[in-house]
Formats: sequence, structure tokens, C-alpha cells
Amino acid sequence: MEFKDHVCELLNTIDACQVFFDITVNFDLTKNYLDLVVTYTTLMTILSRIEERKAIIGLYNYAHEMTHGASDREYPRLGQMIVDYENPLKKMMEEFVPHGKSLSDALISLQMVYPRRNLSADQWRNAQLLSLISAPSTMLNPAQSDTMPCEYLSLDAMEKWIVFGFILCHAVLNSDAAALSLWKLALQSSTCLCLFRDEVFHIHKAAEDLFVNIRGYNKRINDIRECKEQALSHAGSMHRERRKFLRSALKELATVLADQPGLLGPKALFVFMALSFARDEIIWLLRHADNIQKKSTDDFIDKHIAELIFYMEELRAHVRKYGPVMQRYYVQYLSGFDAVVLNELVQNLSVCPEDESIIMSSFVNTMTSLSVKQVEDGEVFDFRGMRLDWFRLQAYTSVSKASLGIADHKELGKMMNTIIFHTKMVDSLVEMLVETSDLSIFCFYSRAFEKMFQQCLELPSQSRHSICFPLLCTHFMSCTHELCPEEVFTVSPPQRHHIGDRSLSLCNMFLDEMAKQARNLITDICTEQCTLSDQLLPKHCAKTISQAVNKKSKKATGKKGEPEREKPGVESMRKNRLLVTNLDKLHTALSELCFSINYVPNLAVWEHTFTPREYLTSHLEIRFTKSIVGMTMYNQATQEIAKPSELLTSVRAYMTVLQSIENYVTIDITRVFNNVLLQQTQHLDSHGEPTITSLYTNWYLETLLRQVSNGHIAYFPAMKAFVNLPTENELTFNAEEYSDISEMRSLSELLGPYGMKFLSESLMWHISSQVAELKKLVVENMEVLTQMRTSFDKPDHMAALFKKLTSVDSVLKRMTIIGVILSFRSLAQEALRDVLSCHIPFLVSSVEDFKDHIPRETDMKVAMNVYELSSAAGLPCEIDPALVVALSSQKSENISPEEEYKIACLLMVFVAVSLPTLASNVMSQYSPAIEGHCNNIHCLAKAINQIAAALFTIHKGSIEDRLKEFLALASSSLLKIGQETDKMTTRNRESVYLLLDMIVQESPFLTMDLLESCFPYVLLRNAYHAVYKQSISANA
Repeated sequence: MEFKDHVCELLNTIDACQVFFDITVNFDLTKNYLDLVVTYTTLMTILSRIEERKAIIGLYNYAHEMTHGASDREYPRLGQMIVDYENPLKKMMEEFVPHGKSLSDALISLQMVYPRRNLSADQWRNAQLLSLISAPSTMLNPAQSDTMPCEYLSLDAMEKWIVFGFILCHAVLNSDAAALSLWKLALQSSTCLCLFRDEVFHIHKAAEDLFVNIRGYNKRINDIRECKEQALSHAGSMHRERRKFLRSALKELATVLADQPGLLGPKALFVFMALSFARDEIIWLLRHADNIQKKSTDDFIDKHIAELIFYMEELRAHVRKYGPVMQRYYVQYLSGFDAVVLNELVQNLSVCPEDESIIMSSFVNTMTSLSVKQVEDGEVFDFRGMRLDWFRLQAYTSVSKASLGIADHKELGKMMNTIIFHTKMVDSLVEMLVETSDLSIFCFYSRAFEKMFQQCLELPSQSRHSICFPLLCTHFMSCTHELCPEEVFTVSPPQRHHIGDRSLSLCNMFLDEMAKQARNLITDICTEQCTLSDQLLPKHCAKTISQAVNKKSKKATGKKGEPEREKPGVESMRKNRLLVTNLDKLHTALSELCFSINYVPNLAVWEHTFTPREYLTSHLEIRFTKSIVGMTMYNQATQEIAKPSELLTSVRAYMTVLQSIENYVTIDITRVFNNVLLQQTQHLDSHGEPTITSLYTNWYLETLLRQVSNGHIAYFPAMKAFVNLPTENELTFNAEEYSDISEMRSLSELLGPYGMKFLSESLMWHISSQVAELKKLVVENMEVLTQMRTSFDKPDHMAALFKKLTSVDSVLKRMTIIGVILSFRSLAQEALRDVLSCHIPFLVSSVEDFKDHIPRETDMKVAMNVYELSSAAGLPCEIDPALVVALSSQKSENISPEEEYKIACLLMVFVAVSLPTLASNVMSQYSPAIEGHCNNIHCLAKAINQIAAALFTIHKGSIEDRLKEFLALASSSLLKIGQETDKMTTRNRESVYLLLDMIVQESPFLTMDLLESCFPYVLLRNAYHAVYKQSISANA
């Protein structure tokens, strides 16, 4: 109500003063007058669209009465206004009858501006509009115009002025041809206008409904219908062509200014014109695409809109970056030219009242006092007072009885308009950018906004411009108002518009989608490169070698007509440059999208800073993690897994592609590698998902080593690998392909020291469970073993006691399993040492030197720390620290340390006296070719030495003494079978004898001299001779 009263009062005052309006002369006064009329009209129209308006004011009055004890005294007037303005435009047409002269004068002054702005793209093209290079000789000349502020005036605003203005003073359409021309041109350009945000006003229907009830307006109604047909059939294509022209014009402008930013001084007007023109076309498209009134929608779908917005953002960035350049130019312009010209104009005025003279003189003095030094010193300029004075002066000089009438001194008005533009170039560049290129309207068309973004990403040629969408989210803060702070962030009720929240969520969504798209392209490139790397694997060369051999021997190979397999590298051979492969397309699309991601280091939206590159880094980390685990191709059902060497090849191919991303985007890809690959060395990654470390550890323990325990695989020391044995049920994998030196090195490369440590700990856990079972068997046979420990020199008594032992085979089997696990661990440790020696040779040699020079008298705790360091580097140790840790965690609370020590000693006795039983096993035959036994009993040597060293380190016993005792018992037991006559019992006697030699060779605590004192060397020599002879005869 108050606003309406003030507006009516002001309009009456303006009419009474017979104010002169001309947009080309008193620009600010005319513009603000027209804005006032349109704002008033818009407000009343929106008010009429509130469905429950009567109920709302009724509730307001009731609340006022409850609060203050009486109803609002303005309530009757407010209620009457709501009733009167049921049809707001009809009511306002009656209201504006007395204001018709002033309003029509202001509108008709647009005839010099609006038709010039509302030209076709061909006319713009022919005039070479916005081109800096069309006339090189005038490139440095300042862009000048008599109507400076009108050049970048919003076309959308002018159309609102014309449509609403001529509806309110419609009588002038019948009497003035210029007014009718403007009216028709506006009606042909658009089908709807923006009232407020996404609220629109359908021009033709509203105008026709209003004029249909006015007598003698049939001609005007026909004009409206013709214009509507014209708008529906031609407006879409006309605006489409304009956008097409502006894309190329803004691209040229942005490119030239990027190269020569100094041109921003003289050609600043071109920049703001370009921004305003582009902004108008984008808003027109957005508004009409959401309110289509024709069947064909092609003209309202612009897949290249992102390009236009992008070039707008480039121009905005140039203005912000080179603001000081523009300031220097216009400070000199104002002081050196504008002040002089204005002073001359003032001097030549025939009449100049004192007040106007004072204001004019202050303008001249303000401009004359400017200097470049102020710019260099970073002084903050403020010409708002000067601009406000000029506004006041326009008001003084535009009334009919003014002594100095601006209508008679139009040159003065035009000159001052130019000066005002120049002052804005010094102190109001940010405000000028908002005025000419603000696209915060997108906040209220979020569905269209998201659709444009998706179209941009789908078109590879446009994806380089996709960054413009997150950048647009920075505009949204300009569509809020200090009188409505609750719109900024979420407050109750939740259904309100929350501009701050929306801009943050949209910006986040856009950057996330861009990063996802880039990640998907990178993944596709990685897949292609992994396929190419796979072609170079050794397994694929067998066929080529076979063909070459057969060709030499002239054998027929395969079927005729069988296509020859393409050799790796064929994909790089090009017949011509026009040939484009899928990889080329992917690289092109990626480079375009990465340009966009790399365009700005960060962008600020509502006090939040977004970094586009971090989104890409984050997505690459997640995808790289999933890809590595996926490339293992682990199948839990069939227990299949990729060979470590093949996985390593794929990972390296993947990493090579990721490293190339640094050529497109400024990101630290090493950080991605460190984060991902280090997580893969742990049991679980940061998301709690299994890693390659856990998958391979699980596979080697549960699949490979389990089959070794089942007798399907044997460890071949000569080959340093586990090999499949011929069995009835063939295994689904070849153990050698997963456990030879090259595969174990590849595994070490993939898992790293941390992963190999986890593998070792898992192996040790299995060993500790076997030792726990062995201890139970020892406890069961404790009395017999205690007697046997002291009776080894009494053969008959020993034989009798041996028969009392139970679970002898179980003890040997469990010790063999321990030996197999330790043999696998030694392969893994050796591979780790080889890998680390390549990567960190100096560090490994230092650790090795440290280990080799531990004094014998060193405290065991200190020694164990050194061993732990050495073990982590893959170096073999006398005492395995991982095994010590695993076994020490087994200590039982119910058994005293002395008892534990005794059980450990008796375990060694049990194993020693059980060795002769191996001779009766048909699988215990020693094979010189593999340097071991097919039933893996050669692994007992490692098991006995490692278990003894660990147990007696834990129980603080003498490892050397206990092993000597073991050697004495074992020698005595094995010498007995030399006297046996049963061939079945002694079938592999010689092969079992060799175990003693293996135990001594494996042990750092036993010597051959010691063995010689217990077991004649001649027996060992004869045993070796016998097994080699037996092997030759078997092969023959």
C-alpha cells in the first residue's frame, strides 16, 4: 500500500512538472522512470496471481487484532485494493490516463535505440559488429557513441518498457506511427516476458484480452495476432542465428583481448556490449524454452549454448584480471579529455544558474584532480557522489520551467552520459559486470540448467566449455536482496527457495559430473592400453615362435584360409591422417574435458571454495582402487585369480595412462598413486573393501598351499617353485605359473613390503596353529618321549618305546606342512629382497650390513629388532622374528614356562624319532632333478631349524644345544633302519638319510663336523650315490 501511494504521488509530481524524458539525453532519469512504471505494473500483476491473497490479508488482520487489540487501520484500503486489482492491467490502464503524455514521450525516445538493438544476425555480420580486427587502423581508437549507456542497455528491459508502457498508454498507438512501430517490433521478438525470476507474462494473449473490450481497437487486435504469428514462426530462428553470430564474435573478442589486454581500455564499450547482447539472447532462450507455444522445439534447443556462456565468462575474467589497466586508461581519459571538453561546454552555455554551475564545476574539478599515480598506489576510487549529482542535475534541468533546460542542451547530456560511463570503468567494474552479464536467473530454471549441462557433456566438441556451468553458480548471489535474507540458506519452512543451498548443490553436482565423465574416459583409455599391453605378454609369443619353427622345417601349419594373427603395434600404422581410431576419439574427448577442469584453479560460491581438480583426483583414486582389485579377476567360487605378472603389466599400463593426465590437468598424479597403492598393501582399503593384498594372501594360503598339503603340488628347490604333480583330478591352475621367481617378484612389486609383511603374518598364523596341534600330540606322548630322550643309546629299549608312540604320521605331516609354508615364505622374501635391491639398493645394503655385524653377545631383544628390520627388507635371518611373534602369542596360562620349555624339547625329540618311518613311504624317494622329495619331506629341514630357533628363543634355551640333541636322536634313529631287513620298511632309506644333510646345510647352528660325529659321512655319500643311480635307471 505504501509503495503504491508513493508511486502514485511521484507520477503525479512528474506530470505536474512536465518532465522531459529522452533516453539518449537524460538517460538515468528516463531509465529509472520506465523501471518504476514496469516495477509497479509487475508488482500488481504478481499480486493478482496469488491465489489465496484474500485469505492471507484476512489472516494478517486477525493476527494484528490479536497482537495489538485492534485491526490494522489500513486494512479496509488494502482489501479494497485487492478487489480493485483483480484484473491489474485493466485497472492500471485507467490509472495511467493522466500519465500518458510523460510515459509515451519516454517510450518514443526508444526509437533511436531499440530498433538498432533489435537487428538480425545478418545485419550484425554485415556491420562487423563487435569486431576489433575488421579495421586494424582504428584498433587503438576509443569506441565512442553519442548514446554510450544505451549501447549496453538490456534488450529484455527495453521490451518490458515498450510492452507494459504501451499497454498502459495504449491511446498513443493510434496516433503515433513511431509508437506503433516500436510496439509491433517488440511483439514480434518475443512471446513472453519475465515478470520476476521464473514468473512470465504472455504478451499477445494479455494484450488481446485487454484490447478486445475497447471500442475501435480491431486494427490493434489484428496487429497483435499478426505479430504473434510472426513471433511464433520467425523469432526462434532469428534468435538462434543471433546466438550463432555472438559465439564467433565473442570468441574473436576474447582471443584478441587475451593476447592484447591493453585494448580493454579503448574497447571497453565493445566488451560490455558483447556481454549484454549475449546475456539477452541466453535469457530469451531460457525463458522461451520453458514456455514453448509452438510444436517445433528445434529453435529452443541450443546444444552450443555452453560455448556462448563460456566466452562471456572469459570476457568477465579479462575485465576482472586487467581492471587496473582499464583504470589507468580511463583516469587519463577523464582528466585529459573529458574534463577539458566538459569545461568548454559549460563555458559556452548561454544560461547557467548558480546551483547548476556549482555542480558542473565540481564535475570538472573532480576529473581534473585525477592522476595515474592514484592507480599505481592502489587508491580506491569512488565516483558515486558525482553520478548522484548528475542524476540530480538531470532532474533539475528536465522540468518544464528550468532555467537551464537539458532539452535545449542535448550535447551536454550526451557528453555527461559518456563521462558517467568512463567513471564506471574506474570504480564500478564489478557492478558493470553484474549489470551487463548477470545470469543468476538460471537459479530459478534449475531443470533447464541441468539439461543444458548434460547436453554440453554429451557433445565432445562442447565439453571444453562445461566449466561455465559451475562458474554460473557464482552469479547466484546477485539475485538475493538484503531485505530477504532468509532466501540465502535453508530456514524453515523447507519448501522455500534457498538460493545459497541451491547454488552450492548445483556447483557440486556439475563439478562431480565433469570429474565422473573425465574418469570414465580415462578408464576407457586405460582399458584399451591394458589390452595392448596384454598383447605383449610372453604367453602370446608361443604361436608366433611355433609358426616360425614350422616355416623353417616346412611343415604345414593349421588350416588354409585361417586368418593370420595381427602382431602388436599394427594399431599404430596409419594409411592416412583421416583414419581416426577409438583411442584417438577418447583422447580428443579427454583433452577437451580436461581443458574445462583445468580452466580455473578454484571458484568461490557463497563463502565456499570449490577446486575442480580435486574432484578429478578424488574420482581417479576411487576408480584406480576399484580397477586394481577388478584386474585381479578373483573368482571366489572357482578360486581363479590373475597371475601377479599379468596384473603388474596391467597396473603399469594403467599408471602410464594416469601419468599422461598431468599433460592435460595440473594435478599431482603421484599423490593418487601413493594413496591408492599404499592402501592396496593393507588388508582393507579406506572404504573397508578387500585389497589385492588380502585377495592374493587368501588365494596363496587357501588354494595353492592347501593343494600342497593335499599332495597335488610339490615344492621343487631346484626350480625354486611349486609344481603340479600328476594326479587323477587335474587342478584348474598351474602352480608353477603362480610361484616361480618372476611371479613372486611381480607379487612383491604389487604388494610392497607392507603387503608382504601381511602375507608373512598370515603364513605364520597358519604355522602357529600347526604348532599348537603338535604340542597337543607331544602332551599325549609326554612320558614315552621323556624316556626316549634319555635312552637314545639303548636300541632295544628305544624300539619298544617307539611302538608306544601315537600319531607319529600326524607329527611328520604337520611338520611337513610347516616346512612347505616356510619354503613359500622364503621364496616370497627372496623376491622382496630382489625387488627392493632394484628400488632402494643403498638402503638394503645398509640393512644387510647391519644384520651381518650383530655381535654374538648382543641382547636378544635388540637382535630381534634388527632381525625384524632385516626381515621387512626380505633378508633371511637366523631366527625368524615373525615366527617368534606368532608362537609367543600361543603361551598358555595354565602351563608354567618350565613345562612349555619341556614340551618344546620333547617336540624336537618326537620329530627326531619319527623320521625313520618316512623310509617306508613310496613318495619319500629323493629326486636329484628337483633336489627334493615328491611328498615335500625335504621341507622338514627348514621346518625343524626355524621352529627350533623360534621356540628356544621364546623359552630362552640354547638353540645350538637343542639342535645337537635333535641331531643325535635323529642319527641314532636313522642308523637303526640300516639294520632292518624288511624291504618295505627301508625302501627309501637312502632318501631319508639325506634329510640329515639337508638339516645341517639349512641350519646356521649345526656344522658338518658335528654331523660326522653322529652319522658317518660314508653313509651320506653312499646314499647320494644310490639315489642318483636309482634316478638314472628310472629315467632309462
